Amino acid sequence: MSDTSPATTSTRTRPRRPAPLPVTVVATSRLSPTMVRVVFGGPDLEQFAPSKFTDSYVKLTFPVPGVDYPQPLDLEQVRASLPPAQWPVVRTYSVRSWDPQHSQLTVDFVVHGDSGVAGPWARTARPGDRIHLSGPGGAYAPDPAADWHLLVGDESALPAIAAAVDALDPAARGHVLIEVPGSSSEIPLPVPAGVDLTWVHTGASRLGSRLVQWVAAVDFPDADVQAFVHGEAGFVAELRRHLRVDRRLPRERLSISGYWRLGATEEGWRAAKADWNAAAEDVERRAGVA
Repeated sequence: MSDTSPATTSTRTRPRRPAPLPVTVVATSRLSPTMVRVVFGGPDLEQFAPSKFTDSYVKLTFPVPGVDYPQPLDLEQVRASLPPAQWPVVRTYSVRSWDPQHSQLTVDFVVHGDSGVAGPWARTARPGDRIHLSGPGGAYAPDPAADWHLLVGDESALPAIAAAVDALDPAARGHVLIEVPGSSSEIPLPVPAGVDLTWVHTGASRLGSRLVQWVAAVDFPDADVQAFVHGEAGFVAELRRHLRVDRRLPRERLSISGYWRLGATEEGWRAAKADWNAAAEDVERRAGVA
């Protein structure tokens, strides 16, 4: 009997993901004590297809020191031929900007000492360093038809929020609220005249707790509101409940996601994210929010 089951056919015809592109660091700069900007270039970036979304992101592949990988880099081949301890580490980062004239991609990294993988790499990155990236993905951009915009996030969401601010119409109205460790982590962020900008400092408070309080105190207009809320999963869940249940913001006008979770690696958070979404949807369903 021929093997034509849907599952088998699907497995055989599933397209392979494009190989990550090799890119080279062309410039770095320190934006603040907690954020480093890295500009990537190289001939392979001429193949990069920029996203129309302001929350565009790429996957950066960090090699394990001392491990030689086949070139061009094939992650499926690597995972099939090497033990997990030697697999490259993949991390997701927002695209701050794309320069089509020079085929250069800018990514801003949050850096807190030696913790993590990408932050320490960015802190010591120098022109000429090489890495691989794939993407982009994304789903949000400010709707010019919206009457009022709400942009909220912690430092991890700052690059995407800054890209969204760049895309706002000069006549746009709204409020941008960003939480950073302290005043030294604030960066220049010009906003339209009709948009308020509030920097919230974490200080000794629980991450996101003061941001939740600030958003709850914002006076929303009786108008079409579009919101973008991203950052650590704990406070994002609180703001999702507030915006959907208390404010009755329509689902289609809200881009909200936990970029990361305290105490979890990206791999661990990715595995748990479906349950996080299901729990949030259950809260909304119980509150009678469509």
